[in-house]
Amino acid sequence: MTSLYVCEHLLSPDGFLSPGWFEIDDAGFLSAVGRGEPRAGARSISGYVLPGLPNLHCHALQRAIAGRAERAAAGDGFFGWRQAMYRSLERAGPEQLEAVAAQAYLEMLESGFTSVAEFHYLHLDPQGRPYADRAELCECIVRAAEKVGIGLTLLPVLYRASGFGASGPEAAQQRFVLGVDAYLELLSALHARHRADTRLRIGAAPHSLRAVPEPELRAWLRGVEQIDQTQPLHIHAAEQRAEVEACVAWSGARPVEWLLDKLGLDSRWCVVHATHMTSAETERLAASGAVAGLCPTTEANLGDGLFSLRHFLEHEGHFGVGSDSNVSIDPLEELRWLEYGQRLAELTRNVAADQAQPSTGARLYLGALAGGAQALGQPIGALSPGFRADLVVLDGEHPALIGRAPELLLDALVFAASTSPVRDVMVGGRWVVTGGRHAQREPIKEAFARALADLEGG
Repeated sequence: MTSLYVCEHLLSPDGFLSPGWFEIDDAGFLSAVGRGEPRAGARSISGYVLPGLPNLHCHALQRAIAGRAERAAAGDGFFGWRQAMYRSLERAGPEQLEAVAAQAYLEMLESGFTSVAEFHYLHLDPQGRPYADRAELCECIVRAAEKVGIGLTLLPVLYRASGFGASGPEAAQQRFVLGVDAYLELLSALHARHRADTRLRIGAAPHSLRAVPEPELRAWLRGVEQIDQTQPLHIHAAEQRAEVEACVAWSGARPVEWLLDKLGLDSRWCVVHATHMTSAETERLAASGAVAGLCPTTEANLGDGLFSLRHFLEHEGHFGVGSDSNVSIDPLEELRWLEYGQRLAELTRNVAADQAQPSTGARLYLGALAGGAQALGQPIGALSPGFRADLVVLDGEHPALIGRAPELLLDALVFAASTSPVRDVMVGGRWVVTGGRHAQREPIKEAFARALADLEGG
């Protein structure tokens, strides 16, 4: 049975339709979208209806340490933070992982993310042993996403070594480690189990060049392509200068340069961070069709550096945004700080805008929609027939949006909405947030609190 809605303002690929209407089929996909008033019987939506943003990079469990690693300490910086993060994993079991992931995903929905790519590298129990179901912790992520109703691209991660040329992982990394054959068995099982789920896509990810030696990386890619040649592929690269220097010492090439030369990146790939690139790398990554996975609040929190956005966009590069460490969960903050970081570095304004798209907010929001959808490998990111009905409804009476003409809406949304204007959220044709609140907010928060106590030994 189809559902029909008429909207005060609807953002289509051709711009705002004011009014506009859309129809959803019984599978949760948009079957028709149009301008004006539809036939009688349509339900009315006031305010602005936009496609929901994809979150292209997330480590859900890290929500448990948000705000707990902000004190100066010896060895501070990314690798100091990483040790604090590893300590938080020592007590994490299936119950804790599912509870923390559900809390993170609920916050994403309430803030306007409607789908998430989970970069999932926790595979073994606290003693480094496999669970009876080797996919147990992956399935915790799937259950958390199902519980709150968010779209999910699950990316099981291959992790083999502690650094470039290293023979094995650190003790704190033992829970991440699977052999290539075991990893491929896990990936194949996940594809078989979830093939029919329209809100779930399975992808694959080698953690980074420093964590997967070249022979195993090549074996991984061959095996992954035998399972599914079209699945999304993600990898961390060039996040910190120290990583770049270590990669050059190991191989004579920079991380993104190595990936372009050795793996032949294409549109299936999302290169997460890609912060420290030369001009040549930036241009080549843009030309490859791969997505740059940008996580501005995490990159700022960890002191990583700034992506070369202007140069990348000048060469028609694809990008999306992610909440990564989940120290902050807010798609508008990611977009805002993506632009503000560039303004601080270049001492100018409206860096993302150009003559073709003079609206900075529109360039950021629409770019993150398209790049995020590509990175997640799902039919999302647009209100158009054939796309999944993933959308957010903005309160037209929010102070940042009152009186804004549709052509100014995305600028006001990204740069002036200091409190969330998200009123309602739909994923796959189902309303999962109404009036700014998820129906399961309280029980999920209570489970999250119990999980935090467990993780902290309380």
